[in-house]
Amino acid sequence: MITSNTSLQAISAELIQNYTLLERALFLQCGDCVIQLQSNSFPLLDELAHYFRHISIAPTAADMSVIAIDCPDPVLAYPFQDWPREAGKKGRKDVFYDIEGGRLIRKFRTGMVFLQSETYRVAAGPCLANPNQVINFINNQHMNWLQQHNWLICHAAAVVCNNKAYAIAAFSGGGKSTFMLRLMDNENINFLSNDRLFIRDENGVEAEGIAKLPRINPGTIVTNPRLQGLIPEKSREQFLALPQQQLWDLEQKYDVDIENIYGEGRIAGAKPLQAFIVLNWQHGSEESCQVTKIDLNKRRDLLAPIMKSSGPFYQDKTGHFLTKNAALNEQNYLSILSKVSVYEVSGKVDFAALQSYFQQNISAEAE
Repeated sequence: MITSNTSLQAISAELIQNYTLLERALFLQCGDCVIQLQSNSFPLLDELAHYFRHISIAPTAADMSVIAIDCPDPVLAYPFQDWPREAGKKGRKDVFYDIEGGRLIRKFRTGMVFLQSETYRVAAGPCLANPNQVINFINNQHMNWLQQHNWLICHAAAVVCNNKAYAIAAFSGGGKSTFMLRLMDNENINFLSNDRLFIRDENGVEAEGIAKLPRINPGTIVTNPRLQGLIPEKSREQFLALPQQQLWDLEQKYDVDIENIYGEGRIAGAKPLQAFIVLNWQHGSEESCQVTKIDLNKRRDLLAPIMKSSGPFYQDKTGHFLTKNAALNEQNYLSILSKVSVYEVSGKVDFAALQSYFQQNISAEAE
């Protein structure tokens, strides 16, 4: 039983318990950051090695180490607080408790527990049953590293075309993943990010993603022939029978293995950011799909789908964590995005029309 007034080292030891770490470890090249992963579970390491195969490297000096202990739910005696959900999200998800130099975070649904600090980074609980949460925890370390090195987090998908990055943001259910994956039908367009994109302005605006593969809903799958193998034919027919709005609102996640579906070498690294596309269209609109170049300083309403909270795992350079009601700084986004082209997409949802416009106009602008 963990009690109050316990040191980070003691909490780390309590989460690891008497489990033995394997000699085998994974080393991941996350941009300019190297992360080492250790565990007590061979099956977990195998699953993570497959997921991160495109960034796995030979053992080397690491910038940070993560430990994942597969075990029953840890028993904790802390007065956890709820971390508020984002707008449009319902139900409890994360609870947290701050300690000197660190933060404990528990996933309400799965019982997984995470110790986040600059010295100890531990995931404990049913890891093998919830590998996606371990993947997210690893990616959170890279996300922290990026933000500590002046990158700004955006809620956006992104592709790379002709060595330029193109970001796609949308209001809830707006189809940013659907559009991103449709663009990738062009073999010259590669994947950069599905949901977390980082930008910074140092000798030009750059964009970088994290090693998180797309997790998409049925509405994205059933309308894309390349993705239809992700669900059985009978399920696809049931989804297609739903009213359009109900289909697009349906939350039921499926993983997209980019290299398996689109081919090896289709995952890109950091690239110069050429344009930001904001999907502000509507299902059921009678207006034709329109694409308009805008000035975000005059359309601050379109910052909402772009800006993203750093979340409960974020720890800044000084060791301080984000508070649960911290406000986002619009000026940080405006300062960077004023240096790239920004497009608003309005009218009715028409992926084919937008795809054609992107190829003929937006990507052509960089040539």
